[in-house]
Amino acid sequence: MVRIGLGLPQLGFHVTGRAIASFVRSSDSIGFSSLWVQEHLFYPLRNTSQYSGKYGTEVHGAYRSFYSPLELLSFAAALSSHMMLGTSVVVAGYHRPVELAQRIATLDQLSEGRVILGIGAGWSTDEHAQMGVDFATRGNRIDEFVPALVRCWDPDPVEFHGAFFTIPAAEVQPKPFNNRRPPLMSGMRSAAGLRRTARHFDMWNPTVGTGIPIADNLAWLREHQPPGATPMRLITRVYAARPAGGDDGLADGLDRIRAGLDESAALGAEEAIIECGFWSAITSERDWESLPERLAEIVGDYD
Repeated sequence: MVRIGLGLPQLGFHVTGRAIASFVRSSDSIGFSSLWVQEHLFYPLRNTSQYSGKYGTEVHGAYRSFYSPLELLSFAAALSSHMMLGTSVVVAGYHRPVELAQRIATLDQLSEGRVILGIGAGWSTDEHAQMGVDFATRGNRIDEFVPALVRCWDPDPVEFHGAFFTIPAAEVQPKPFNNRRPPLMSGMRSAAGLRRTARHFDMWNPTVGTGIPIADNLAWLREHQPPGATPMRLITRVYAARPAGGDDGLADGLDRIRAGLDESAALGAEEAIIECGFWSAITSERDWESLPERLAEIVGDYD
């Protein structure tokens, strides 16, 4: 059985508060397992980043309007009752450990323990520059960021000293709901990123249909986790249309979702996230509002 989660309406000019509210309520009543957000800051008119594996490639137009992730999840938390609320992913370089720890713990308290924190290294040199973070150091920064963030959820007093982050002895509140650390999920897939995933994370979140050797990588991750760690959990990402293009409309998107769910089930994933933010079939506020019911018709075979 593969649980099915949905990416929230977040990208593009057809997203509205009303569409988000309808989407959340419908998803909750239908029985989808989770809702997810990602993170970006702005749309560069001259892209200098390696987007979709190529430097200078034009960034997908859906990124022109992008709702802020944690505020969006807070809104979803207030409108839902059972669904998990996840980030897939927030970018470590856009945050400080204490700041993100407090915001995630607050959301976890408000939602009564429904948060999954997905963290990635990010690909945008432009956005890292905007946040004053050296793009070349983002991997080493994550090696400190995650332990410092988790330290903030330990019993007070909290203290951390590293090359990138220093937290003087302090009380950091609130703690997560019932003092249970939210699961940490990695969106990283490079060799170095996989090493970090094995070292720091509970879950791995690759995209299916991309040629990534997911089964082999998952086996490697489980072999290289710290002694006594719970085996790495797999949550896949399924795109109705990829950010790099290749979207032929409604039928093509539904076929891609079915294929992605089939692959997720074959891999033994515990959950698959369906992401529709780049899909050309979304042309109006109403399309977002009706999407959970449309998707419910094709996901019944997987739950």
